[in-house]
Amino acid sequence: MKITDRKLEIITIAAQLFKEKGYSAVTMRDIAQAMNIKAASLYNHIKSKQEILVLIIIEIAEEFTNVMNEIVNSNDLVLTKIERVIQLHIDITLRNADALACLNNDWMHLTDDELQYFVKMRTEYEANFRKIISEGVLAGELKNCNQEVVVFSILSTLRTMYLWYNKTKDLDAQTLQNTIATVFLKGVANK
Repeated sequence: MKITDRKLEIITIAAQLFKEKGYSAVTMRDIAQAMNIKAASLYNHIKSKQEILVLIIIEIAEEFTNVMNEIVNSNDLVLTKIERVIQLHIDITLRNADALACLNNDWMHLTDDELQYFVKMRTEYEANFRKIISEGVLAGELKNCNQEVVVFSILSTLRTMYLWYNKTKDLDAQTLQNTIATVFLKGVANK
């Protein structure tokens, strides 16, 4: 589905409001007010607040899933795969922190098929990351420590980067990438 410029503007403003107030607290009237238009005008471009939520979350979840599938199926060394996962999270955080916040905080408000689809993508994403970590341990690239702790530590940090990045905007993407990769990989890589 092609998203018009106006629809994109609605989605962008809604994501900001969802991040600030939470999905449940935001109304279509709030979104319209933030855009300086009447609430009825929104319905020319969007069916409902739920449609906005789906457009925000599913687009990012699909991007995460597609890139993770490329990474896990690549012939890269495990450390390179982990660096690519880190870079994926940094790219999305820097490009669209508001939508990422929505994905992390409001996914449970998806309904029916969209909720099942999102949960499936998230489960597969985590399974693929576990596969990368397991592959690294088997290949001797990573220390043989509790893999669930490794997965949790890395993914929870990456998923919540948007919470503190706005406070540290003086960090450029490359410094952020290098520092996070160093912190994680020097702690788990065999020398």
